[in-house]
Amino acid sequence: MQTLYAFTLNGSPDILKGESELVRSIHKLHELYVYQLSFLVEIVDFARQRMEEAKLKFLPTEEDLHPNTRFVENRIVRQLSRNLDFCRRADQLKISWKEEEEIVRRLYHAIRSSDMYKEYMSSPENSFEKDQEFILDLFRQHINSEEALISFYEEKSIHWANDFPVASYYIDKTIRALEDELKDSDPLPGLPSEPDEEDRDFAVSLYRQTIRNSDEYGKMIAERTLNWDTERIAMLDMLLLKMALAEFLEFPTIPIKVSFNEYIEISKEYSTPKSKVFINGILDKLINELTLENKIKKSGRGLLQQ
Repeated sequence: MQTLYAFTLNGSPDILKGESELVRSIHKLHELYVYQLSFLVEIVDFARQRMEEAKLKFLPTEEDLHPNTRFVENRIVRQLSRNLDFCRRADQLKISWKEEEEIVRRLYHAIRSSDMYKEYMSSPENSFEKDQEFILDLFRQHINSEEALISFYEEKSIHWANDFPVASYYIDKTIRALEDELKDSDPLPGLPSEPDEEDRDFAVSLYRQTIRNSDEYGKMIAERTLNWDTERIAMLDMLLLKMALAEFLEFPTIPIKVSFNEYIEISKEYSTPKSKVFINGILDKLINELTLENKIKKSGRGLLQQ
């Protein structure tokens, strides 16, 4: 979507340049995922260091000498920090947070002062499931919304600010899939692999089909929006409708319902507040009419069902 939007906005005739940028952005998404998980490990390492420093005070308190170690011994973080698959990928990216200690410090203190943290540290339940629940909440309430961290990522890659929702999805998936008996040598569940040939082919094909059929799709949309001035339809909404049409008509193995739901969700995330209702209505009309005209060809049982 981002690549097609840039192509449309700039009116660039260089399709191959956009295609190259598309493939590059897919790789960068994988890197963002690894960075986010490594940041979690860094926060816990920072907490552990502060704990050890407190023990060396000239007059340490009882709490300094016998601290609550639940956070630094969180089972989820321990699995991540020891997982060979994850560590290898982080090493390949040469990830280091030494120059960003202020971001780590600030977020660590924000976490410590939160009710979520206090409840977790004082809870009588000490289980893998409790650790898992806490880390999921930690990402949702703190890490994924930390502005300084987002700014850091924006400086590293122009793609990463908009890739946050997808990276967050993979992180949530990974944390939920972790199990207590996971071995260090086991692949980290949910860890997205570097995009394989099939992923790249799909992304490139969707990009090409949307551009190649843009005028035709535009006419099809205009015929279903007679009460609308197509020139005034938000450019992003028009683009999402064209991408959805490309999936309906050119990708026989993608169920209609999957495409329909995906583009509604994308419109909620990236377009105007009214876009969801507009795109929902137009796509619903397009699906019904194109199905009746037998123009949507899907292979496999149930793929035509809405």
